[in-house]
Amino acid sequence: MKNILVTGGAGFIGANFVHYWMEHYPNDKVVVLDALTYAGNIANLDSVKDKDNFTFSHGDIGDQALVESLLNDHNIDTLVHFAAESHVDRSITGPDAFIETNIIGTYSLLKAAKKIWIDNPKRTGEEVKNHRFHHVSTDEVYGTLSATDPAFTENTAYAPNSPYSASKAASDHLVRAYHHTYGLQVTTSNCSNNYGPYHFPEKLIPLVITNILHDKALPIYGDGQQIRDWLYVEDHAYGIDLVLNKGRVGENYNIGGNNEWANIDIVKAISLLVEKEFQKDLSLARRFPKALNAIAQTTKSLITYVQDRPGHDRRYAIDATKTKNELGYFPKESFQTGIAKSVQWYLNNEAWWQSVMDGSYQDWIKEQYSQFHN
Repeated sequence: MKNILVTGGAGFIGANFVHYWMEHYPNDKVVVLDALTYAGNIANLDSVKDKDNFTFSHGDIGDQALVESLLNDHNIDTLVHFAAESHVDRSITGPDAFIETNIIGTYSLLKAAKKIWIDNPKRTGEEVKNHRFHHVSTDEVYGTLSATDPAFTENTAYAPNSPYSASKAASDHLVRAYHHTYGLQVTTSNCSNNYGPYHFPEKLIPLVITNILHDKALPIYGDGQQIRDWLYVEDHAYGIDLVLNKGRVGENYNIGGNNEWANIDIVKAISLLVEKEFQKDLSLARRFPKALNAIAQTTKSLITYVQDRPGHDRRYAIDATKTKNELGYFPKESFQTGIAKSVQWYLNNEAWWQSVMDGSYQDWIKEQYSQFHN
């Protein structure tokens, strides 16, 4: 049995991890710490909030005293760190929050973990060694690839190109340093682009789905040929599960989806899937009367090419060979099955994404379009 503290557990990936963990390890205790900023949503945890082995704490990872009390009070032995500012566009227009959360926040967590688990442990002997700080990072720390470059491995040199990826790279280095300097038992995973349920609507896949349902333009940066490796979010949770239970302390593990797609092809694939759903289920036309192009089966006409964002990385690709060979990892969802599940989830959960989009997100996205999307 584990007692797990999940930072950022009300966000997209964190909430999916919580659902996964509580389903697969129903006897473990799960504590979520989340500041509930714009991308954190307590509704993401509705299905688990009343379980006896679940606790939610509203707070900031930068509050070291709070983190220390959670580690102590709940006898936490495993910390899984998702909490981060993660949207590249936001990091371009407002990098301060990324430095504060991703670097200073991670540093604060490391200090708290060191103090409780190493400096002043309540437990003694072998139990002191039985802890884990797992840091969730991104493939963007490796920089960008050309069309013919081999995929990123764990030995690829870091070369971040945005304030977001630079802040994540810095946090990765801090985690590594706390292991080598102080003996903190850490692991780090670098993942490719996630998608799936609870994906915040500012990101490409949910933005395309919800814009189609509102008959709004589908904005494509530049020529749309930016390539990403797409990972279904539950496969990410499964990968972290393997790292926690089988991974070597002090190691990094790449978790990828083996699904490289150009952005424009993603948009076209989603357009076709939504059209098929409208064709198959006539009630969707009544539920989403604004989706005129989906009803008419002409959603591709919504595609609009806009000015590319500054410093846009051309291609990301994850080589997960190490994770596969050492841990037995392999994604269970293909992109075709995963994207079909995602489209269906958004069609079935209008109340969730509509409530998100009715908030401050709308004002922010308008501001970004005015700056980058001339």
